[in-house]
Amino acid sequence: MAGPGVEGKKLSRSFSGLALLGAVLVVAGIVGLVYTGVATLTSMLLFGWLLLVGGLVGLLHAVQSRGTNYFWLGVVVAALNLAAGVVVIRHPYGTAEALTMFAALLFLTGGVFRLVGSVVVRGPQFGWTLLQGAFGLLLGLLVLFDWPHSSLYVLGCFFSLALLFDGLGLIAIGVGGRRIVGLVSEQMAPETDRDGPGKTSEKD
Repeated sequence: MAGPGVEGKKLSRSFSGLALLGAVLVVAGIVGLVYTGVATLTSMLLFGWLLLVGGLVGLLHAVQSRGTNYFWLGVVVAALNLAAGVVVIRHPYGTAEALTMFAALLFLTGGVFRLVGSVVVRGPQFGWTLLQGAFGLLLGLLVLFDWPHSSLYVLGCFFSLALLFDGLGLIAIGVGGRRIVGLVSEQMAPETDRDGPGKTSEKD
């Protein structure tokens, strides 16, 4: 059976792996923020392949559940995912334009609802909600006014920011986990040293 020291080393290596993965994501996020066009194309291709894989998995599940009431529904959903994946992979920039327009409309509607809701309700978070609504409305207008050129950088920017913040989170978890494992190992090491000589002297 592995001792506490061995388990502590395994945990420490695991947290180091998380921190390393986080560093890779941070670097990828920074590179994506510099080259937003490449990041947009990459995110669209990843999205298309995810749709394809999801469609294939759904089709396999549908085939396994043939004879049930959900068979044809599973086949239709899988076929839609496959078709959407093929379209996204073959036309990534057109898909980016459509998704950017959709994102701009979401920002606009969300900003308007927050602005109206904050003015009507006037709750304790009035100022914060008003600021969120104004920011969403402004962001939606900026994206919409620069469309379709904004589709070359908006999605790539969002994708890169997601990578950056996920990477920072993994680095924080990895570094914090290593510190906790180190503190626990230091506290357990003196107890092991005290138990060891005591048991030896009793045998003598």
